[in-house]
Amino acid sequence: MNVTTIGIDLAKNVFSIHGVNHHGKVVVRKRLTRAKLLPFIAQLPPCLIGMEACSGAHHWAREMTTLGHQVRIIAPRFVAPYRKSSKNDDNDAEAICEAVGRPNMRFVPIKTAEQQAVLCLHRIRRGLIKERTAQINQIRGLLAEFGLIMPQGRYAARHHIPEILEDGENGLPMLTRRLLHDINARIRQLDNEILTYDREIEAMARRDDQAKRLMAVPGIGPQTATAILASAPDPTQFKSGRHFAAWLGLVPRQYSTGGKVRLGRITKRGDKYLRTLLIHGTRAVIAGLADKNDALSNWARDLVERRGYKRAAVALAAKNARIIWALLMHQTDFRNQPVEV
Repeated sequence: MNVTTIGIDLAKNVFSIHGVNHHGKVVVRKRLTRAKLLPFIAQLPPCLIGMEACSGAHHWAREMTTLGHQVRIIAPRFVAPYRKSSKNDDNDAEAICEAVGRPNMRFVPIKTAEQQAVLCLHRIRRGLIKERTAQINQIRGLLAEFGLIMPQGRYAARHHIPEILEDGENGLPMLTRRLLHDINARIRQLDNEILTYDREIEAMARRDDQAKRLMAVPGIGPQTATAILASAPDPTQFKSGRHFAAWLGLVPRQYSTGGKVRLGRITKRGDKYLRTLLIHGTRAVIAGLADKNDALSNWARDLVERRGYKRAAVALAAKNARIIWALLMHQTDFRNQPVEV
C-alpha cells in the first residue's frame, strides 16, 4: 500500500484511519477495532503517523514507533483549524492527517513509560489532596449548621476538629458527632497516604542527578523537579529558555497590531500543574528573602517593591523556568552569585 501519511482518531474501541500518498491522494479511509489497529499498522511501509494528544496517545505512539513508523502527537487545538466540516471521527482523522504534515506544526513529545509512571504518582497525590480539602470543607460546612465556626486551613482543622468533637457542651448531636468523627478519621488517613507519596517523591529526587541539579535552584523542590523531568520535553526542542517559559504559559499574552505592542496577563498555556508548582515555589522564596544578599534575592526583593508580591512571584517563576532550561540544556550546576559589598 503506497501510503506516506496517516491520521488516526483515537478512541477506546473503534479507531478512524485516514491515509494519503505522497501526492496527497486518499488511499486509506477506514475504521478499525482496537485489536486490529496494530496488525494493520505493522503491515504498512514506514510512514508518518499523527494522532491527537489524549488518553492512550503516548502508549500507541511508543508501540507504533517500535514498528518503524515516525509518530507525532498533536494538541487538539492545533488540529481543529484543519477540520473541514462537522466534527466526527472520520473528519477528525482527516484533519489530523492534514495537520501532521505541516512543516511548522508543534508536536507533543512522546513520554516514556517511566515518565508516565512518575506522573501517575503526582496525579494520585494531587487527587488525594483535593479529596482531603473537600473533606475538611465538608466538616466546616456541617459544623456551621450548628453554629460552630472553624478557621480555614488544614492545620487549623487538625487542631480544632478533635477539640470540637470532644466538647460535650457545644450542643452537637451524638449522630452528627459520630459522623464527623468518621470524616476526621478519613482526613487522617489521607494525611498518611499523602505523606507516604511525599517521601517516595523525595527519595526519587535524591536518586536522580538531574533532579538534584534542579533542586539547587531556589524555589525548586523534589515535587517540582521530578514533575518537570517527567513532563517537560527534551530541552533541545526549545530555541531558548524564554521559549520554554512560554511553553509553560509563564510569559505575557500578546495582542499586537499596527506596530503597537500590547502585553497582558500570562498566557496560562501548557501544563497547569507544572506552572502551579513553580509559582508556589517562588512564593516560598519571596517569603524567605529576609536579609539574603545574593543577586537573585536582591532582584526578587526589588521586583516585589516595584510590582507587588503576586507579579513578582510569577516573574520569578518565569525566571526559574529559564534557569531550568539552561541547566538541562548545558548540563551545568546552578550558581547563585553573591553580591560584593
